[in-house]
Amino acid sequence: MKLLLFLSEITIPLLIFCIVGYGLLNRQPVYEEFVEGAKDGFWTVIKIMPTLIGLMVAVGVLRASGLLDCIAQGLGQITAEIGFPAELFPVTIVKMFSSSAATGLLLDIYKEYGADSTLGKMASVMMSSTETIFYTMSVYFMSVKVKKTRYTLAGALLATVAGTIASVVIVSYM
Repeated sequence: MKLLLFLSEITIPLLIFCIVGYGLLNRQPVYEEFVEGAKDGFWTVIKIMPTLIGLMVAVGVLRASGLLDCIAQGLGQITAEIGFPAELFPVTIVKMFSSSAATGLLLDIYKEYGADSTLGKMASVMMSSTETIFYTMSVYFMSVKVKKTRYTLAGALLATVAGTIASVVIVSYM
């Protein structure tokens, strides 16, 4: 742990030095470019803020209303026969919208079943094997004003289903 901390203390300043040095060698106005990039980033955050707030409120409503638990119970009875635990449904659904909210659900699984339990391992692998589809699409597509997403949603949902199934199967055979 101390080695990693030491390396990060050396690596980050070295990386900054290399970037600034490269810019100066190429006679680029490094500071002005940095300020311009920071200004663009600030305006991007301002543009996507309503979308982010809407996603956070929607996830909060889903969790507080108990709808996720209801869906988990209903679908869990169907999928129990194929080996997909009902307890993973809330994490799977919420992960598509918000990674931080899904992390909260993951911690609930850890508290109830343990981090080293099969369910805890499945949820952990699933969290790292899937993406926050709707968050990513809304933020990136809105920031560059993409109107037609074509096959992005279908592909992302397919990848999420594949990652979720793979996480359950892989952990089941561990």
